Amino acid sequence: MTRIPGREAIARKGWLRAHKWLLLRRASQLGLLLLFALGPWLGIWVVKGTLTSSRTLDTLPLTDPFFLLQSLAAGHPPYREALIGAAIVIAFYLLVGGRVYCAWACPMNIVTDAAAWLRRRLKLHSARATSPSMRYWLLGAILVASFASGTLAWEWINPVSLLHRGLLFGLGAAWAIVLGVFLYDLLVATKGWCGHLCPMGATYSLLNVSGLPKVSALRRAACDDCLDCYAVCPEPQVIRPALKGDGSPIVSSINCTHCGRCIDVCAQDVFQMTTRFHHRRDGHEQGTDHIADRLGCGSARPVQ
Repeated sequence: MTRIPGREAIARKGWLRAHKWLLLRRASQLGLLLLFALGPWLGIWVVKGTLTSSRTLDTLPLTDPFFLLQSLAAGHPPYREALIGAAIVIAFYLLVGGRVYCAWACPMNIVTDAAAWLRRRLKLHSARATSPSMRYWLLGAILVASFASGTLAWEWINPVSLLHRGLLFGLGAAWAIVLGVFLYDLLVATKGWCGHLCPMGATYSLLNVSGLPKVSALRRAACDDCLDCYAVCPEPQVIRPALKGDGSPIVSSINCTHCGRCIDVCAQDVFQMTTRFHHRRDGHEQGTDHIADRLGCGSARPVQ
């Protein structure tokens, strides 16, 4: 029988605790959407614009860094407000971690999560996906295309922008591109869009080098190798160094989205959300090293 990730965690921790980070992410995503929607839907203009470029309370400008990069590549001198807005966004994501955007703000995350959920329920399998580095090649190709065409090349087909504008003002033909991403993740490649192709994710990963919040396998000695965390993680390659390595338990990869999926589905509570400075290991693991030292056997892992 195919294992359903998180079922043991629900039985052990209860449904609410086994979905805590998912519920928080959905509240963040839908809350952001609501702030944008209050204007066109109810005439209450808290935020004007879209995720690409916006102004909050007619004061705070925010600009998507990828949008700004395309504009610069296309030879369009940006407005001073756009530069200030991009600087604010970059500073924020340098603090919290760039790919927090992907898990906590991007509306396409809901679409790709739905595809992943349905894929597991239908027990679908696919051929090997493209390399995770493909997103960086695509990012570079888009900037070259913007330079060559003098246009914001990606914005014609950007599913994130199209979905966000569509939810606010009417989806129109944009549904076809959003559906295409859904079907790609469902039928072609597991976690294919967010984990391998999205150039916006590639851009934000470059801002993920200094973020303060981090996921950590603090209780990795308790891991029972159920692989549920690998099954649900949109970037499963980031888990192994922290979970099975001898060094820091911090998930330090720039492609970690800080989504908390691994925390939710782990029945053994191996993972926790902590900070980049919290490198200690759990008491059980430290105790094992202490006993080994007392017996003169040495430690299988270096002291952090």
